[in-house]
Amino acid sequence: MKALLILLSSAVLLHSASAAESRPNILLFYADDLGYGELGCYGFKEVPTPNIDSIAANGIRFTNGYVSAPLCSPSRAGLMTGRYQQRFGHENNMMTAEKGLPIAEKTFGDRMKALGYATGAVGKWHLGNDPAYLPMKRGFDDYFGVFGNPGSYFTPKGLIDSKISAEPQKAPENFYTTDAFAARASEWITSKKEAPWFLYMPFNAVHSPHEATEKYLQRFTHISDPKRRQFDAMLAAMDDAVGVVLAKVRELKLEERTLIYFISDNGSPNDRGEANGPLHGKKHTCWEGGIRLPWLMQWKGTLPAGKIEDRPVIQLDVLPTCVSAAGGTVDPAWKLDGVNLLPFVKGENSERPHPTLYWRIDNMWAVRHGDMKLVSAEAGREPELFDLAADIGETKNLASAQPEKAAELKRLWDDWNTSLTAPAFGAKHKMKKAKGKGKRMEASKATPTPPSEPETTPKSKKELRQERKKKAASKAAAAPAVDN
Repeated sequence: MKALLILLSSAVLLHSASAAESRPNILLFYADDLGYGELGCYGFKEVPTPNIDSIAANGIRFTNGYVSAPLCSPSRAGLMTGRYQQRFGHENNMMTAEKGLPIAEKTFGDRMKALGYATGAVGKWHLGNDPAYLPMKRGFDDYFGVFGNPGSYFTPKGLIDSKISAEPQKAPENFYTTDAFAARASEWITSKKEAPWFLYMPFNAVHSPHEATEKYLQRFTHISDPKRRQFDAMLAAMDDAVGVVLAKVRELKLEERTLIYFISDNGSPNDRGEANGPLHGKKHTCWEGGIRLPWLMQWKGTLPAGKIEDRPVIQLDVLPTCVSAAGGTVDPAWKLDGVNLLPFVKGENSERPHPTLYWRIDNMWAVRHGDMKLVSAEAGREPELFDLAADIGETKNLASAQPEKAAELKRLWDDWNTSLTAPAFGAKHKMKKAKGKGKRMEASKATPTPPSEPETTPKSKKELRQERKKKAASKAAAAPAVDN
């Protein structure tokens, strides 16, 4: 009997170990303000990006990869919940300290933790800076990063290390956020010996302010435009950071057991030397340049390598895909808008994951149904209709030629819009009206526009008290200075 019990116990342990090994680790890189026209794997060669490109070479490059918002915080809210963020009012960046991703919304961290995963986050959170909204209370075991735009890559404000305290810390000497995030991510992965892990790594690169270390600036001495040189150096630093983390995964022989994503949170603002390639528009617009961006996925040995996928996907799909890959089941009660992409990318389903995709922010909106897109650039302006399969740059408005199609798409968007709640907080800036009726900038002739005035990311109550007492911003706990 004793021998039988020992055998049964051993079998249970072996089954548990086997089950854990069959579930992939998950590594999710989320870049900040990186446009469609910046990576080598998308055909743009000014800045070598071999490490990010390796994810495409070893996996899948999506040419119609979208996010549900053309702005930092709401894009993250959609990613973390798998739901259109407009459903719970998180439609814009927060403007007051008490705002954040609603506590009632379960996060990516919550879902993976419930499946027995170790969960970590390293980078820019931007879903609320009140303690109740920080990653440690939203399903993540560990967190190292900044809770909003840090104001500086060298002396970031709002830097939190959960290994030390939930309170913001002063950055050490010779600190650079991109490098520091890579080092901590590698350290965290090394420390996970047993349970499968989920690591969320949202960079603050390449968001402004554009600051690069001398090491990377020296790579681009041939670039005469100082803004572009700074940007190129920042992008190179982020690519190297991705390389550091991928190297650790390979060193630990985990690459075939790790599902990897690289996505940007929204398009480039196009005002400091960045680019959205052939796409029209930019960050904080519903044109393609604001919402279509680099979108890569790798699971070596399970998903095809070097595949180009043209069917539209959205960042809302990442959560249900990872839950399914981890052996979990998406409960209909979660009311997700994202779908499990595995049957589609494995070739088991030839349909489109999404017949229709939707956007709404401020006084702008858009809907894509099949290859047709209807977009309203501002209140009071007639919606414009484009065939994205033939016109990626949204240059030929078909609304007058195809009024029935325009009306069909408008009905789809109206039906979706009626299911949403009102925004819980609004933007400080509204989209400016075009100069002249119907005037628009062609993607191929876009010229840099002055940066918009910065939005102030909310400060904590403690920091507001410090300001009232007229204490200088000598403490590193000061909140992030700007975000737009």
